[in-house]
Amino acid sequence: MPQLDTSTWFTIITSMLLSLFILMQLKFTKHGSFSQPQPTTMKKQKHMTPWETKWTKTYLPHSLHLQ
Repeated sequence: MPQLDTSTWFTIITSMLLSLFILMQLKFTKHGSFSQPQPTTMKKQKHMTPWETKWTKTYLPHSLHLQ
């Protein structure tokens, strides 16, 4: 049974970790960050719908009085 040659493993693992580190650093530097985020005030928008302008009442069968 032949022996497994492990002499290059250290070089391969080291170069892999170095390249992963460089790739992650490049990926992080492409994303911009905001220096000071400012809070924004949300204004409530009023949506006009036809049923808001008039008074309506819905009569349900359960709300009718027994006769």
